[in-house]
Amino acid sequence: MSKNPLELYGAWVAETPAAWPEDALDWAHREFVDLVAVMIPGAAEPASQYAFNAVQDWGQGPCAVAGQRKRLSAPWAALVNGTAGHALDFDDNFDPPKAHATTVLAPAILALAEQENLSGAACLDAYIVGLQIMGRVGQGVNPTHRNRGWHATATVGVIGAAAACARLLKLDAAASATALSAATSMSAGFMSQFGTMMKPVHAGLAAKGGIMAAGFAQAGITAGMETLDGRTGMNRLMVGPDYEALRDTITHVEHGQNLRYELDSIGAPLLITEHKFRVKRFPTCGAIHRAMDGMLDLRARHGFTAADVASVDLHMPRVHFNNVMYTDPQDPLQAKFSAEYAVGCVLARGDCTLADFRPDAVMRADVRSLFPIIHRHPVDKLEGEFPTEVHVTLKDGRQLKAVVDMPLGSKKAPFSWAQYWSKFDACCDGVLSDRDTRDLRLALERMPSLPNIGDLMRHVVLPFAQVA
Repeated sequence: MSKNPLELYGAWVAETPAAWPEDALDWAHREFVDLVAVMIPGAAEPASQYAFNAVQDWGQGPCAVAGQRKRLSAPWAALVNGTAGHALDFDDNFDPPKAHATTVLAPAILALAEQENLSGAACLDAYIVGLQIMGRVGQGVNPTHRNRGWHATATVGVIGAAAACARLLKLDAAASATALSAATSMSAGFMSQFGTMMKPVHAGLAAKGGIMAAGFAQAGITAGMETLDGRTGMNRLMVGPDYEALRDTITHVEHGQNLRYELDSIGAPLLITEHKFRVKRFPTCGAIHRAMDGMLDLRARHGFTAADVASVDLHMPRVHFNNVMYTDPQDPLQAKFSAEYAVGCVLARGDCTLADFRPDAVMRADVRSLFPIIHRHPVDKLEGEFPTEVHVTLKDGRQLKAVVDMPLGSKKAPFSWAQYWSKFDACCDGVLSDRDTRDLRLALERMPSLPNIGDLMRHVVLPFAQVA
């Protein structure tokens, strides 16, 4: 008899002991810090404000919303906070599902845990569980699912969020499987939304959907057991009718993405420690970070400025260029998905920060004048097969080259705790007062030992722009 992934994943969610290694708990703690950090300025972004305005009258409740006095029911709080966490595209990436994992998982977990008066330790446990299932489902449909234009943060993220919420609610194996199945009915999101406000809303929708799926299962709603792997399962519908042919001809596997759901060893290796994260150094699409690192390395080693450069040639996997599709961005959202703006920014300004995505900064000539000399050279290989190459030709004739296989902040060069807190401080600067920043940091530091996660969340509801 064939194994059913929903039933096996549901049993793993329900029955795996919360006996995680210390490094797994430490990484989970780090990513909550990173998500809350980027959520603070993200909450002031138009997409977050509009999302709050849309849902604020649809259900008040006990759950905190970043930057807002009004509290909402758990699904709506998760939607707004997930949107805020992704609004600046400054949140982490997780390779197995090719998704922004934490901006889906953390808002869902924090809202439901606040509703249920659960502890910080329960949140870390649910995060590790949800991340594992998100990764396993992502490996089962990727790389093709993502490469064909599905936004995995939304499509796969909602299933991971459902797993995390089922864990928080202590659903049994059957109910957990039902929650995962229910989540597939809320799995949606296209990459054609990149560069618009709907892109971050995808993360919020996935967080909301995870809470709803677990709640449906807890309430007794039934769901099919073939929605991951069946005649009309996720793999065949959201990969394509050539799913089997693709699966059987894979010769190069990255991040465990082999178009097969791992069923024999669901929890080993533990993906949070095996793959870690790509924590963002820059508030842009992660697909361009290798090129940005390469450009900054060349500037530092050779001491040139933008005025010295005749041309820049970017040799990158085509799938990376697909993510940064705007060659002439007209607003901050488009600029976050522009190879020309990202590389031009670090060439002209020596860095790329939140301030570089203000409307006036995006339109400045110092960067835009460089667009014509930045050239794209797509390579039809996956990122693990071909590192990004940055070729710089100087006006004096010198030709320089940087080769970058993994960006700073990734498993190869992870951030230290000090770098996490430096990013936290930079995100809070100009948004929260020094005192409120300090209080939020203290709560985040204590998160693993907090008896009630509400002791953390009360620090995110402060109305912003009250800096002393």
